[in-house]
Amino acid sequence: MPRNKARSNRIRLALTCCAVAANAICAGGVYSFPLIAPALVEKLKLTQPQLTTIALAGMAGQYPFAALVGKAIDRYGPWSCSLAACILNGLGFSLFAREVARTSPDITQPSTSSFHLLVLYFGMIGLATVCSYFALVFAATKTFPQYIGIASGTSMSIFGLSPFFLSLVSSRYFTTAGHTVDVAGFFTLMAVLTGSVHLVSTLIFRVNPIPREAVAEPTDTGSGEGSSTDAEYVGTPSGGALEEEEPLLPDSTPKPKDPATVHVIPVQEPQHGSTLDLFKDPYFWVLSVWMLIVVGSAEMVVSNLGTIVLSLPSSSSNATANVAAQVRLLSFFNTISRLLIGPLADLLAPVASYLDGVWAFSRRRRTSRVVFVVATALILATTFTWLEVGVRTQEAIWPLSVGTGIAYGSTFTVLPGILSSIWGLPNLGRNFGIISYTAFVGTTIFSYLYAFVAARHVPPGENACIGVECWRTTFWIATGTSLLACAASLILWKRWRERV
Repeated sequence: MPRNKARSNRIRLALTCCAVAANAICAGGVYSFPLIAPALVEKLKLTQPQLTTIALAGMAGQYPFAALVGKAIDRYGPWSCSLAACILNGLGFSLFAREVARTSPDITQPSTSSFHLLVLYFGMIGLATVCSYFALVFAATKTFPQYIGIASGTSMSIFGLSPFFLSLVSSRYFTTAGHTVDVAGFFTLMAVLTGSVHLVSTLIFRVNPIPREAVAEPTDTGSGEGSSTDAEYVGTPSGGALEEEEPLLPDSTPKPKDPATVHVIPVQEPQHGSTLDLFKDPYFWVLSVWMLIVVGSAEMVVSNLGTIVLSLPSSSSNATANVAAQVRLLSFFNTISRLLIGPLADLLAPVASYLDGVWAFSRRRRTSRVVFVVATALILATTFTWLEVGVRTQEAIWPLSVGTGIAYGSTFTVLPGILSSIWGLPNLGRNFGIISYTAFVGTTIFSYLYAFVAARHVPPGENACIGVECWRTTFWIATGTSLLACAASLILWKRWRERV
């Protein structure tokens, strides 16, 4: 009997792992927008501001609903959000495909009603992305609570590869030479694929409840986290909060001892305060400015990468393939940065913890974790500057994809450790949710900046903007704001370098 029970548990764990991986690899449909944007311009005659509005409905629209999705996860479990993702993906992709397919190829002006419907449908896809993301991360971390860092990092890395996988599918099966992507066919496949995958995952998550060990009370060893702490981590829009939970401690705080009696160097303890206390901290707002600029400008590139590429001349005849290649490149480096920066930050700048009752670092620090925050802003400033001075063809635009992918992935990897070290682990979910709203604001500002600058340079009688003038002003502004973000991060480094 014990042998049969062990075999049954292994099978259930394997099914859960497969469900998590399947959800993750299919959940990045909202990031496929750069692939379909050229086709929407060609077939539906949409303007750049309209394209930006559709993209924002899916991307920036994820943030406002993150808290509600997190509460659903806490109360009902991952199966509930996987089911919601199944329904929303199936409806969103199928209705989007239907609207594109029923549009007459002879139109000369964009249809206002079609535009509004596409905004609604892509917003449904964005909400489905949040539901799917939270479901897969929660299922992974709760199933393997002793290896929560590995479980979260692996699941989020697979999610990061989703746009790479989907771009391969669209390029191989829905794109012909010299033509744009068949949006109706591609999104019909996405409706069937994501709907069926999330339905099966819902059943697996429902019949495989969280193991008893996953909801055990936290101990004062710091080796695992209790259910309340994990629930807070799941309720973050980026999911990056899960990556660095392993070195942190549970909510229980040991009684401090005299530092002279222990062999550690004590540091200032986190500030466990209310939301009002958080808002009164001026350095929280400095960090918010950094977040607004870095994430906002990066997501502007993610949303508009297709039109940025197509604004430049190509040395080859297949411009659609060039767009797909840049999407894959950005996805790859976004994933790699999440996999590498987290362990590198833990190695060079470990977070503090309670050691014999004293809040101190567990091992030697070689640098401050805030250095990674400074580096992220510098990478974006360098990337945008190079785009301005050195990129004039589609094939030369790859540094934009690489730099944006690295900066975007690194941001959500190092931020949770900083938030928990400064304002405390028990409030990490709340604080991460609050600061994520600045990303929503930044993405909206930078995306519409790009849209209106590009629209101003569209020739009469045309729908698409061609030439570096489409984005030159936008990226000079983005370069300047990235340097501002770098200055903000230096202020944080001066203030926090001894604490995190």
